[in-house]
Amino acid sequence: MPGVERVAGRGGGWYRGDCHVHSMSSHGGELTPERLAGEARAAGLDFLAATEHNNADTHGVWGRYAGDDLLVVLGQEVTTRTGHWLALGVRPGQVVEWRYGAGDGLVDRHLDEVHRVGGLCVVAHPHAPYDSGTFMYPYQGFDVVEVWNGPWSSDLPWQADNEAALAEWGRGLDAGIRGGRWRPAMGNSDTHLSGQIGIPQTVVRAEELSTDAVLAGIRAGRSWIAESAAVELSFTVSAGAQRVGVGGQLESCDEPVVARVGVRGVPSGVVSFHTGAGEVHVGSLPAAGVGTLEWRTGAAESAAFVRVEVRHPGGGMAALSNPIILR
Repeated sequence: MPGVERVAGRGGGWYRGDCHVHSMSSHGGELTPERLAGEARAAGLDFLAATEHNNADTHGVWGRYAGDDLLVVLGQEVTTRTGHWLALGVRPGQVVEWRYGAGDGLVDRHLDEVHRVGGLCVVAHPHAPYDSGTFMYPYQGFDVVEVWNGPWSSDLPWQADNEAALAEWGRGLDAGIRGGRWRPAMGNSDTHLSGQIGIPQTVVRAEELSTDAVLAGIRAGRSWIAESAAVELSFTVSAGAQRVGVGGQLESCDEPVVARVGVRGVPSGVVSFHTGAGEVHVGSLPAAGVGTLEWRTGAAESAAFVRVEVRHPGGGMAALSNPIILR
């Protein structure tokens, strides 16, 4: 897989990244690639994706700023007339066509173009309230949905856009999982200015810090989203001798199911467990922001999955997970 990477003994583990990042080569971007790489490291990121608007102008310069501690995935934000999407893992210099709309019947051929090189196609900020920002294409053909774009705070106007994206994704999970085709969620900053990168960030379980491995983890849903590097989350579901983590599958059994989530970095946070039936259990974290909560249910009952959200007392999101599937 093409990318800007130097892997030096960084094997399997959890890696933090931001896959929607713009430099001065994008409209509204004010930062150089060098500045972005520095701010990514300062934000605790292990990887970023360079996603300029409809160009590959920076693809050739990222190599001097990547390192064993920072993977740079080559990409693009494809800004069509009726919605934006991210092409992640494209070849150096590859530019994906963007001059079309939902009624033109062209998007599938460009998704295929990205998939042919092993890349990932991500629905970007599907409810952005500006010209061309609202996503009008069917999700079929896309791999992942960006449900969290930029800061998620109760006093910011675009919280409603993130809430709408999360709700839409959540409503489709049950049918998608039962039908064997669901799309994981991810969160990215959509960085244009200083101080934005890594807010939020997607935390991925990957076999190594490489483009192939990181995109494979995102594609499989082995990931969760954090508002910053200060937030930590562990999420498992167990039944009898079985125990699986986020993105995993718990096979059918007659044992009671226990979902357990551990959180650090969210003072007085509110933790909620969700299935296809909606919110099924809520608990609170202490003022110190560190705690473990459980939700227990019968032998998988009729639930197809369980996922978790962690919010601040005012309602802003601090972390959310992809589902653990119950078979």
